[in-house]
Amino acid sequence: MCSGGSEDLRENMLAWFLLLCVQLMFSWICASELTFELPDNAKQCFYEDITIGTKCTLEFQVVTGGHYDVDCRLEDPDGTVLYKEMKKQYDSFTFTASRNGTFKFCFSNEFSTFTHKTVYFDFQVGDDPPLFPNENRVTALTQMESACVSIHEALKSVIDYQTHFRLREAQGRSRAEDLNTRVAFWSIGEAFILLVVSISQVLLLRSFFSDKKTTTTRVGS
Repeated sequence: MCSGGSEDLRENMLAWFLLLCVQLMFSWICASELTFELPDNAKQCFYEDITIGTKCTLEFQVVTGGHYDVDCRLEDPDGTVLYKEMKKQYDSFTFTASRNGTFKFCFSNEFSTFTHKTVYFDFQVGDDPPLFPNENRVTALTQMESACVSIHEALKSVIDYQTHFRLREAQGRSRAEDLNTRVAFWSIGEAFILLVVSISQVLLLRSFFSDKKTTTTRVGS
């Protein structure tokens, strides 16, 4: 009897774990996350269909390029500007849709003449669906359900932290590569200047010790 009970417990735990994985997959689908290249003098727009009363969050960050800044603009289906910022490195904006329709948000690098940008954004539409269909019931959750909810929230936090640190790592690597390029060019310039100065000093010293030929002219009477 004990063996059968332990097998049932393992089967229940496996079923809850599979349900948790499926719920996590569906919760990821509710968000649009993208990293893209934004050329100089360019503008890139994205569109999302949203129903009225849905809470949304737009978060973006410039990963590489120039001064790590970009223009961002968010409009509702009627063209009303909900959010507009100029030359921002990163920001987050939360709003609730006041009408049904297609919302548009654009990133612009039109103020830059020769610098490409790499931009990351995360557009979350609505809240995550409940982990269990009857999670909002009046009765309390079982111990297994409470553990699954805790694991679900912890995994979402881990995903957010991983995304944050990946962006920081990419930005730091870009800065390091840019600094390395500048140091390399500066070193080449210093070597060239040192070579020119050395040659000039050698020529100057040779001019001090070289014998100058003097010519005499005899004037006849």
